Amino acid sequence: MTNKSRGMNAGKKLKGRRDKYRWKDKWFVKRIKRLKAKSDPLEGASQAKGIVLEKVQLEAKQPNSAMRKCVRIQLVKNGKQITSFCPGDGATKLIDEHDEVLVECIGGSMGKSKGDIPGVRWQVIKVNDQSLNALLRGKIEKARK
Repeated sequence: MTNKSRGMNAGKKLKGRRDKYRWKDKWFVKRIKRLKAKSDPLEGASQAKGIVLEKVQLEAKQPNSAMRKCVRIQLVKNGKQITSFCPGDGATKLIDEHDEVLVECIGGSMGKSKGDIPGVRWQVIKVNDQSLNALLRGKIEKARK
């Protein structure tokens, strides 16, 4: 047997209870308080341009022992700095300092980092307006600046 009000005029009581307990749901709280938009360096956008500051290597989490190739980027739109993963074999060789890159979300669960790279939520998809994937496969050559 439930404890819900069931009478003809029970709507106000039911609505009040629903409003009260919605605040126990973390997804509701995040959406209403706009917590993701406030903390997200991309400010809600799916992709953003940035300038490469330096190349870095991050150690993978246990049990792996690889050095993941990443780049430190300063976003054009707001000047915030993020670390972005370079997917593909030899991708960092194609990316130089002061290059303009396009980054997107890496697609980890709940918007967090993916796999064994700690704290990295973005990946590089374009270098100087050329697809990183096409550069890696040798379809195109890197443009001169």
